[in-house]
Amino acid sequence: MAKVQVPVAVVAVGGLVGGYATARFTKKRPLGGVVLAVAGAVAAKGWQERAGGKAAAGLGAAYVAAFAGSHPLAKKVGAWPAVFGVAGAVGLASWVVADRRR
Repeated sequence: MAKVQVPVAVVAVGGLVGGYATARFTKKRPLGGVVLAVAGAVAAKGWQERAGGKAAAGLGAAYVAAFAGSHPLAKKVGAWPAVFGVAGAVGLASWVVADRRR
C-alpha cells in the first residue's frame, strides 16, 4: 500500500486556521492552542524531514510569528482575514521550501 504524503503546507495552514476556529467556536482558547501546537509539531517534523534543520527552524519561527502577528493584524483587518492572511503566507513559504520538489 502506498503511503500518502500530505503537503506540510496543508498541515501548517490547518494548524493556524484550525487553532483559531477551535478557540473561537468552542470559546476555549487553550483548546485552540492545543490544535495550534500539535499541528505545529507535526509540521516541524515534516519540515525537518523534507528540507532539513535550518529550514525547519526558519519555518517554525514563521509559524510562531504568524500566530503572534495575526493578533495586531486582526485589529486592522478583522480576525478571519488576519488568520487567512498569515496562514496563506506560512503555507506559501512552506510549499516553496519543503513541498515544491515533491
